[in-house]
Amino acid sequence: MFLLELTKGLQLDPLPPAKSFLNSSVPHAPVRKPDLTELERKVALKNALRYFPNSCHSVLAPEFAEELVEYGHIYMYRFIPDFELKAYPIDQYPCKVRHAAAIMHMIMNNLDHKVAQFPHELVTYGGNGQVFSNWAQFWITMQYLSEMAEDQTLVMCSGHPQGLFPSSKQAPRVVITNGMVVPNYSSKEQYEKLFALGVTMYGQMTAGSYCYIGPQGIVHGTTLTVINAGRKYLNTEDLSGKVFVTSGLGGMSGAQAKAGVIAGCICVVAEVDEIALLKRHEQGWLMTWTDNLDECIKLIKDHKKKKDSISIGYLGNVVNLWERLVHEYEQTGELLVDLGSDQTSCHNPYGGGYQPVGISFEESIQCIANNSDRFKALVKESLKRHINAINKLANAGMFFWDYGNAFLLEAKRAGADVLKPGCGDEFKYPSYVQHIMGDIFSLGFGPFRWVCTSGKDADLELTDKLAAEVIETLMKENPPAKVLNQYKDNLRWIREAGRHKMVVGSRARILYSDHRGRVSIAKAFNEAVSDGRLSAEVVISRDHHDVSGTDSPFRETSNIYDGSCFCADMAVQNCIGDSFRGATWVALHNGGGVGWGEVINGGFGLVLDGSEEAKMKAELMLNWDVNNGVARRSWSGNSNAFNTIKLAMTQNRDLKVTLPHDVVDDEILKTAFTKLHG
Repeated sequence: MFLLELTKGLQLDPLPPAKSFLNSSVPHAPVRKPDLTELERKVALKNALRYFPNSCHSVLAPEFAEELVEYGHIYMYRFIPDFELKAYPIDQYPCKVRHAAAIMHMIMNNLDHKVAQFPHELVTYGGNGQVFSNWAQFWITMQYLSEMAEDQTLVMCSGHPQGLFPSSKQAPRVVITNGMVVPNYSSKEQYEKLFALGVTMYGQMTAGSYCYIGPQGIVHGTTLTVINAGRKYLNTEDLSGKVFVTSGLGGMSGAQAKAGVIAGCICVVAEVDEIALLKRHEQGWLMTWTDNLDECIKLIKDHKKKKDSISIGYLGNVVNLWERLVHEYEQTGELLVDLGSDQTSCHNPYGGGYQPVGISFEESIQCIANNSDRFKALVKESLKRHINAINKLANAGMFFWDYGNAFLLEAKRAGADVLKPGCGDEFKYPSYVQHIMGDIFSLGFGPFRWVCTSGKDADLELTDKLAAEVIETLMKENPPAKVLNQYKDNLRWIREAGRHKMVVGSRARILYSDHRGRVSIAKAFNEAVSDGRLSAEVVISRDHHDVSGTDSPFRETSNIYDGSCFCADMAVQNCIGDSFRGATWVALHNGGGVGWGEVINGGFGLVLDGSEEAKMKAELMLNWDVNNGVARRSWSGNSNAFNTIKLAMTQNRDLKVTLPHDVVDDEILKTAFTKLHG
C-alpha cells in the first residue's frame, strides 16, 4: 500500500528527483516579497537545510536558495508526494494508534487538490492559510503520527514538528501553535520576514489545525447570515426574488453561491480567478456564470422577475459589477440588489487577497512580484471605487455588511469613504457578527462539525439522521423562544443538507448548535460507532469562528462593548481548557480571517471511537468549549448570553459563573465625575 511511504519520513537516499512546480492545472500562491537582507537570506537557507543531513546540502542549498529568491519562501517542491493526497478511509493509514490515523485523515483532506486553494504551497484557504510551512514538515509529521503511542503527544510549532514527547493517554495526541509571535513584533511586515525565515506560519483558522472541510465549512453560517439579514433588514422570511451581490469563490468564499440558493435568493458572486470560478461550477456549487456584464445584468433581471433561486457567477472584478449596478440604478431607477457583502481575502490585500480593478488577474500576479508599490497604489484606489459604488447603492436602499474579512478595515486604511460621520472610527456598515450573527453566538450556537473517517456516504447520511433526531428531541423540551428558533433553522438545514451535495473531500458536515445540542449529537454518534451502525470513528470539531474560539475585535468579538474585545483571554483559555478536558488535539493561532495580528483563535479535534471514555470527554469538553464563551459574553453585558449562562447553571449544578450587575441608572455614570470635581 502506497500510504506506507508515510511511515518512512523524508526520502534522503536517494533524494527524490527535483520537480517543477509549474503545473498549469494546479493554482499557485502569489509570489511573496519579504525584503530579506543578505544575512537573513542565509539564515532562511540555513533554517531549511537543518531538516537534512550534511550529505544533502550541496544539492539542496542552491535549489532552496532559488525558491527563496523566486517565490519568497522555501517550500521544498522536490518533496511533494507522488501519490494523490486526499482523505483516505481511516483503516488505510499505517498507524499504531487509531486517533493518530484520524489526524492523518484530516491533514490529508486539507491538502487534497480538490479542497486546498494552493496545494503545492500547502495553502488550504484564505490565500495564505498554511497546513505546513514546507514539505519536509509534512513528511516528518506523518512519520511521527505513524509511530505515535497512546502515551505520547506530538508538539507542532508553526508547522514544525518539534517531536513526540511522553505524556499520558488522557492528554491530547497533538498540540498545535501557529504564529505565536511576541505582540510587539506581530506586524504584517514582520510576518513576511518570519515566514520567509521558516520560523512562523499563518495557520488561518482550520487550515493550521487540520479541521478544514472545504467550502461546506462556511456554507451553513453564510446561509444563516443571509436568512437573518433578510429577517432583520428586509423584514421578510421569504427571499425569493431578492438579490444578494458579493465576491469571492475561493476556499471559504466559495460557499456563498450555494448558501444563497439554500437561503432562497438570487446570489451573484464576482470572481477574478477563472480557475477558482470553474472549480466551483464543476463541483456544482455555482449554477451558471458569465464574463459579460450585460449578460450578468440580464440574468439578474430575468431571475428577479421569476423570483427563483439561482447562483450566478461573474468572471470579472467585483468593482466593475458594483459600478454597473450603480449605472443601472441611475439610468433606470431600478435597484437590482437588495443585500451586499464581500468575501475576498482582504486580510491580505497587498499579497493577492484583493484584486484591484483595471488590470487582469494575471497582470496582478506579475505586479505583486515585480512592482509591489504600484500594486499597493492600485489596491487603495480600487477600494475607494469599491466603497463609492456601495455607498451609492446603500443610499438607495441596499443593505451591506462586512463579512469579517477586514474589508472595511482595509478600505478605511486606503482612505475610502467608509466611516460614519461624527462617530469617530465607527464604520457606516456593520460587521455581520456585530449585527447579524453576534446574537446567535451569544445564545451559544456556533459551527459544530464532524467528519466520518470511513469515507462512506452511508455513514454521513446516518449522522445527518441522528443529528436531526437530537434536535427534534431538544425542541420538545420547551426551550426559550430564541433558542427554539435556532433549533428550527438548524433542523431545516440538516434535513436538507444531503440533497444540496455540499461534500468536497472528506465526508463531513457542519451544523450550528448550542452546548446541549453538541453534547447530545456527539453522544449519539459515539453510541452509533460503539454498536456498529457507524462503520468507523467520527471526528468532531468546529470552526474557530465560534462562540468562544476566537478573540477578534472586528469580527467574532465585535459586539463586546466593555473594552475587552481587544483581549485574547477567551481563546487562550478555551484552548487550554479543551486540552485537559479530553480533546484529541488542540490548536492556538495568531491570525485568521481578518489578518495577522488582528485575532487570536483556538480550535480542537475530538475522536469519537465508541468508548465510554470518548463519551465522557465529549460531555466535559463540549460543555466547556461553548460555555466559556457564553460566560465571557455575559460578563461583557450581553443579555442573550446572560440568560443563556443562567439557564446552563440550572442544568448543571457544577457550573458556577460570575454574573454582572447591570448599571440601571445611567445618570449615576454621568454625575459621578462631576461630583468628584465639585
